[in-house]
Amino acid sequence: MKVLVDKLIKNRTLKFDEFKELLATTDPYLHQKANEVRMQVFGNKIFARGLIEFTNYCKNDCFYCGLRTSNGGAARYRLTKEQILESYEAGYELGYRTFVLQGGEDPFFTDDVLVDLVRAIKGGHTDCAVTLSIGERSRESFQRLYDAGVDRYLLRQETTNPKHYASMHPLDMRLQSRLDCLWTLKEIGYQVGCGFMVGSPSQTLDDIVGDLMFIKELDPQMVGVGPFLPHDATPFGGEAAGCVQTTLNIIAILRLMKPNLLLPATTALGTIKDNGRELGIMAGANVVMPNISPTSERKKYLLYNNKIGTTSSAMDSGGDMARRMSAIGCELAIDRGDYNES
Repeated sequence: MKVLVDKLIKNRTLKFDEFKELLATTDPYLHQKANEVRMQVFGNKIFARGLIEFTNYCKNDCFYCGLRTSNGGAARYRLTKEQILESYEAGYELGYRTFVLQGGEDPFFTDDVLVDLVRAIKGGHTDCAVTLSIGERSRESFQRLYDAGVDRYLLRQETTNPKHYASMHPLDMRLQSRLDCLWTLKEIGYQVGCGFMVGSPSQTLDDIVGDLMFIKELDPQMVGVGPFLPHDATPFGGEAAGCVQTTLNIIAILRLMKPNLLLPATTALGTIKDNGRELGIMAGANVVMPNISPTSERKKYLLYNNKIGTTSSAMDSGGDMARRMSAIGCELAIDRGDYNES
């Protein structure tokens, strides 16, 4: 296994079957080397992003997501502009300089509404970066949001296998549309994030290798991977959760493929295992996203069962994360944490 890890470090890629072999390993050498590379590039700094989950309405009916439109049991909410700005200001006071606005594909949030919101955020504090994670939109929409001041955009492709994609989504959703959006975001000039769930129903190691090769081709600035976790009110509610070891292996492989990548230790990792985010950091991740949404609404943004962080205040979330990072010898860096091309 050492030979394959060292080859990946040298070449930044592997052959298809070599990736498969590395994905299945339990050899700690893979994580050790990925952590060394993270330290070489970023030192002991872990970038913190203030996460604002501003709407749980979604027009889509994805088979794995608790926000799916046919989930009649979901308590729906939309934050007002004032609530979003209050969350943002509270985060700014705590030191955050990057904010992630995440939500379902909610038709209420038109380009005009979002442009007004982004300008209000960026106008108040020009030293902040704004990331959106709100699904597929048109080129014109992406361009307007970019021109308004959005810096980064997160859009997980979930898979690059059309059959696998079709098994997770209704007929009106197409994989090619999602991939086209990612390439469009790159062309416009966003810092782009993609990613996928690990262990989603019917996913194979071949599918994961396909995703790794797509990521190599896309060359994004950010990649988010986390274990699949079921939600009771979805068709996948009875499926098994994804594998922590495989998730950590993917994080490590991504770090060795692209040493300067912005790579989150996700909430899903912390949900499936209490120290999951710490394990993610030790496998090469370098970003965490404490939730600074209003506490009154957090329990309603349930992508999957038993999601952590739904009751803590913004201050408590940040303080807990800082303590967790300190315990593994890392420092929570609450600055913009921009992608560095070099």
